[in-house]
Amino acid sequence: MGKKTISAANAPKAIGPYSQAVRNGSWAFISGCLPVDPVTGELAGGDVRAQTQRVLENLGEIIKACKMDFKHVLKTTVFMTDLSCFADMNEVYASFFKDNPPARSTVQVSALPKGALVEIEAVARK
Repeated sequence: MGKKTISAANAPKAIGPYSQAVRNGSWAFISGCLPVDPVTGELAGGDVRAQTQRVLENLGEIIKACKMDFKHVLKTTVFMTDLSCFADMNEVYASFFKDNPPARSTVQVSALPKGALVEIEAVARK
């Protein structure tokens, strides 16, 4: 099976020349998800908890469009603009990955698109 681009109807559209996800065989590579409301296109919530919730809801919609779910996620990368908010992000994140959480890297960056506080990308395999 070759490369197939994935677009989830219930997740925000890509804001640049990239796909929400690419699937190749049993693998899915999901682009970084921002805390954008898929209906309004506006940035969600003012704090990192609300933004992490929205990011993971968006990520979940894309994972579903890949015909997978959170249990198939092998690796995530979390980008944050302020690591002093790590515990708040981590608490919300843990609610989505209750059993056998994926490998993860978390890094602080100077800025994210649309002024977001958090962005998460993922690799999954079915």
